Amino acid sequence: MKILAFDYGASSGRAILGEYDGSKLTLKETHRFSNDPVLLNGTFTWDFLRLFHEMKQGILKSALAGGKDISSIGVDTWGVDFGLLTKDGELLGNPVHYRDSRTDGMIEEACKVIPQEEIYAETGIAFQKFNTLYQLLALNKNNSVMLENADTMLFVPDLFNFYLTGQKVCEYTITSTSQLYNPVKGQWAYEMLEKLGIRTDILPEVVPAGTKLGGLTKELCDELGVASIPVIAVAAHDTASAVVSVPFTEEGGAYLSSGTWSLLGVELDKPIINENALKLNYTNEGGINNNVRFLKNIMGLWINQECKRHWEKIGEHISFDELDEAALNAQPFKAIIDVDDSVFFEPGNMPTKVQEFCARTNQEVPQTKGEIVRCVMESLALKYRYVIEGLEEIIGKKLPKLHIVGGGCKNTILSQFTANAINRPVVAGPIEATSIGNLAVQLISLGEVKNLQEARQLIANSFPQEVYMPENPAAWDDAYEKFLKIQKS
Repeated sequence: MKILAFDYGASSGRAILGEYDGSKLTLKETHRFSNDPVLLNGTFTWDFLRLFHEMKQGILKSALAGGKDISSIGVDTWGVDFGLLTKDGELLGNPVHYRDSRTDGMIEEACKVIPQEEIYAETGIAFQKFNTLYQLLALNKNNSVMLENADTMLFVPDLFNFYLTGQKVCEYTITSTSQLYNPVKGQWAYEMLEKLGIRTDILPEVVPAGTKLGGLTKELCDELGVASIPVIAVAAHDTASAVVSVPFTEEGGAYLSSGTWSLLGVELDKPIINENALKLNYTNEGGINNNVRFLKNIMGLWINQECKRHWEKIGEHISFDELDEAALNAQPFKAIIDVDDSVFFEPGNMPTKVQEFCARTNQEVPQTKGEIVRCVMESLALKYRYVIEGLEEIIGKKLPKLHIVGGGCKNTILSQFTANAINRPVVAGPIEATSIGNLAVQLISLGEVKNLQEARQLIANSFPQEVYMPENPAAWDDAYEKFLKIQKS
C-alpha cells in the first residue's frame, strides 16, 4: 500500500511516499522544496500559490515514482496561520507569517477587554503573540478589507485540503493551536470571540484527525493526469503528527518534538487548565483521538539556524557539521542565554543578539562561532530541564525519560547535552517524525492499522532509535543554578 504525506515546515517542504507491507513502513522522498516567506509592503507573508504549485509537483512526481496506486494523501504544516476565502473560494491575499510584527501589543489589547485568566480558562492555550486570536484582533484593529469580505477562515493545512478537494473544514489539532477554541466544550470559543469583536460566522466545522475529506477535484486530476486520490485530514498540526510517531514503550514519558521549534510535553486524556498551568504558560493542544498535548513551546534550533544564515549572508560559508565540531571544541558553560527571550524571536543578526544578551546579563561574551553555537545548545538543554520540572510540578509525577523526535535528533550533541542536563535517559528517533505520524494517521483512517498503540509499535519496528545516558551531572547541576539566575533576571 502506498500513501503520500506532505509535510510543510517553516523553511522547507517535502512529499514523502510511504509504503506499508503489513509489518513495516518505509519512506521515499519524492519532492523537496524551499519555503521562502516574502516581505512585501512591510508585511511578512507565505507564498501560498507557489507552495500549492509545489504540492501539485509532489503529487505528479510521486505518481511517476511508482505511486500511481496511491491510496491517500495527508497534509501537515505549522500552526496558527490562516487564509481567508470569499464565498466562491477565492483566496483573499497570502496567509501572513506568524513572525510578522502586526501582532505586537495584541495580547495586551485582548486583556483590556477580557482578563488573561478568563482567556486561558476558555481556551487552555499559552499566551504567544503569534496565536491566531491576536492575528484576527490585529486585522480588526486595522479595519481589514480582507476580513470584512471573507466568507471562511481556514488554517494553512485546511487551505491546502480545500484546494485539493473543495471541502471547507478545519481539522481539530490545527484548530487547537489558535486560541480560538474551547477544548472542554469541544467547539469554537464563541462568547469570548464575540466579546473581542471577532467574527465567528467565518469559522467552519471542526473535524477530528483521520477524517476522510473526499478525492482530488476533477480539475486537479485532469491537470496532473492522476486518479481522484482520497485526501485525509491527518493530524494537520506538524507537532501533532510528530507526537503520533513517538514510540512510547511505557507510560509516564515526555516527548520533545525538535526542530526550528522545540515542543516539550506529555499526552493527557483531558486538558489541565488551572492557575499553575497559566502561571508557567503551558498549553493544551489537540492530538489524535481528541486527546491533549500538554506542552511548552521553546524557541528550538531557530537561533542556530539564524546564526548560520547570518554567517552565510556575510560570505562565511560553514556547514552544520562544522559548527557542531567547533561547538564541541569550545569551552563549556562560558555563557548561558534564555532561548525564549523576545530578542531571539524575529530574524536578524542572531550572533550579535546572543552576544548582546550575554553582555547585558554580565556574562563572558562568546566570540567564536563554536562558542556561540555551544552557548545556544547548552542553553537549550538547560531550558528543557526547566520545562520538564515545570511539567512534573503541574501533573504531580516524575517523568522517567524523554523521547526526542524530529529533525533535531540528527544533532547528536544536543541529544547528549539534553540527557546530561535533565539527568535521565533520552531516546532519540524517529528523525522523520512528522511525515511518519502523518502516514500513520492515514493508515489508521484507512483501516490498515487498528489504533494509535498499534501504529506506534509499527513505527518502533520500522525506524531506529538511539539512547543517550546522562554524563557529568554535577557540572550540569552547577550550570542549571546559573541558568535559573538568568531566567529570573
